[in-house]
Amino acid sequence: MAKKQETESLMDIFKTFRQDKDNLDTATLVNVLEESFRSVIAKIFGSDENYDVIVNPDKGDLEIRRNREVVPDDEVTDTNTQVSLSEASKVVPDIEVGEEFTDLVDFSKFGRRAILTLRQTLAAKILELQKDSLYAKYIDRVGQLVSAEVYQIWKKEILLVDDENNDLLLPKQEQIPTDFYRKGETVRAVVERVDNQNNNPKIILSRTSPLFLQRLFELEVPEINDGLITIKRIARIPGERAKIAVESYDDRIDPVGACVGVKGSRIHGIVRELRNENIDVINYTSNTQLFIQRALSPATVSSIKLNDEEKRADVYLKPEEVSLAIGKGGLNIKLASMLTGYTIDVYREIQGTPEEEDIMLDEFRDEIDGWIIDAFQEMGIETAKSALNAPRDMIIEKTDLEEETVDEVLSILRREFEEE
Repeated sequence: MAKKQETESLMDIFKTFRQDKDNLDTATLVNVLEESFRSVIAKIFGSDENYDVIVNPDKGDLEIRRNREVVPDDEVTDTNTQVSLSEASKVVPDIEVGEEFTDLVDFSKFGRRAILTLRQTLAAKILELQKDSLYAKYIDRVGQLVSAEVYQIWKKEILLVDDENNDLLLPKQEQIPTDFYRKGETVRAVVERVDNQNNNPKIILSRTSPLFLQRLFELEVPEINDGLITIKRIARIPGERAKIAVESYDDRIDPVGACVGVKGSRIHGIVRELRNENIDVINYTSNTQLFIQRALSPATVSSIKLNDEEKRADVYLKPEEVSLAIGKGGLNIKLASMLTGYTIDVYREIQGTPEEEDIMLDEFRDEIDGWIIDAFQEMGIETAKSALNAPRDMIIEKTDLEEETVDEVLSILRREFEEE
């Protein structure tokens, strides 16, 4: 009776796995159970070739059938593959030598060690299938938007679970700086990547990826989802500001207006999701000068000088427009550069100063250290007036010089023109 209960408990294990892992189909689980039994039988007898394992998931039972050759009573050398004629005749009276005799085997007779091995084998195979299934599910969803529930919050990452109880990870560097969650809250993010070292898949999510912003727009703006409007480029500094360039394939549709919505109705939801990240939506154009001009909005550009080979743009603006072009903390010019793919330098436009009156920076090497002049030249400033016309903050950021050093250089250059 105890042995029968042990066999039934094996089927209970199978049923439990089946109930808990609905993402694995019945046929797959049946194969796993058959392979597990065969694996243990092969370990005991050296081979499982003369065994049939039949699983009936509907009834929740299984049968193990052993096929042996009938031999004369005195010629039995292997009881696993042979059965004596007298023994076989007790079950099948008219059986003859040379025929195949099949009987049912009670697996529990193989002993507790065999049953323990079976449990371990079954659990290992089920776990492997779960991992394969998880990897296959999410490798096809890289870049897609998902929702998951916060399960555990750690210092360096958040553990989330999806609707099938699969573990997903949201690392700290993939979180918006102002993100704050509590256990049980729902989080939206894109699948950034799927790591699969040693068949141990890790699903990594991201809320800082430009793709996350794109998927939110696709969700909120039907024209994008329908293909009438295309998102051409995105530049993002997560939690701070973003610029997105859109284009319409229908002249009747204003892409910027469609993305923003009436009184900002469409973009407000996205801004809230991104923790009040400011979003500038602009019209895309293949005209590089015009695109740079739009990317620097809300500043009004006076003129642009392009260097397409080096992907650089010198932008000239009226003095009152310079701070708008650079933006708070340099965010506007940084995002414009990211969006257009050009390194953008802005300069104050000063009227009535003949270019021939300018002086090359190399002329000041007797007053200014050469390595400092080299730093100015590396950012595209070759003359004294271009240095004086460039915003001080931009020079400090791009040359990585100390503020006092930059101020001293500008003072020397300024004195030169005052003496004139």
